[in-house]
Amino acid sequence: MNQNQKMPTHIGIIMDGNGRWAQERGKPRSFGHQEGAKNLKKLLYHIYDCKIPYVSLYAFSTENFQRSKEEVTFLMNLFVTLFRKELKSLKDLGVKVVFSGRKEPLPSKVWNAMQELEESTKEGSRGVLNICINYGGQYELVDMAKKIANQVQEGKLSIDEITKEVIEKNMYQSLPPLDFIIRTSGEMRISNFMIYQAAYAEYYFPNIYFPAFQTSDFDEAILTYQNRNRRFGKNEEKNLSNQ
Repeated sequence: MNQNQKMPTHIGIIMDGNGRWAQERGKPRSFGHQEGAKNLKKLLYHIYDCKIPYVSLYAFSTENFQRSKEEVTFLMNLFVTLFRKELKSLKDLGVKVVFSGRKEPLPSKVWNAMQELEESTKEGSRGVLNICINYGGQYELVDMAKKIANQVQEGKLSIDEITKEVIEKNMYQSLPPLDFIIRTSGEMRISNFMIYQAAYAEYYFPNIYFPAFQTSDFDEAILTYQNRNRRFGKNEEKNLSNQ
């Protein structure tokens, strides 16, 4: 990785493979989630040291509630611990934490911990960490459409005034588009993750479970990104200035 070359402004990480990583070592899935959480903190420090200002994490999808009650309960308790203890250190880094997703059916203790973390880091100016919890990209589009429909119904917005900018303003968070998405574990899909924001994102699918995804693996991913030619629909020769 060369920080003198073009770095992504906004990266997304689908933190996949925690449970399988643990099971392959004869451990319960909960152990994998714990180790993934430890690895996340180390990785985030490295990412912000690389001067990448926006990070979006896929922490828990709307569909993840279909997992066993035992695993969901463990994850909800782990989120509370993370938000109230581990990730508060991001305040010292100057990172602002925001959340994307639906409130229901999150337990109140999780929702309260999320709000506390947002409040305690709201003055951060070094970077933004967007944590997607109880999140689904299709549901975000539904909720965005409802917000805009209400604005039209209330006379605050006309149909002709609905633009791409208006849509982006009414998403869960107003963030730059995703430049680069990393999904660990080797699975090659994005599983309903920020599908609008990922319209022109580059993708990277390392065959490494998230607890084992080291900072050196992240650097290798960024090097891959830097070697790609992002044309955004233009002819290649017209985009050479962006290399």
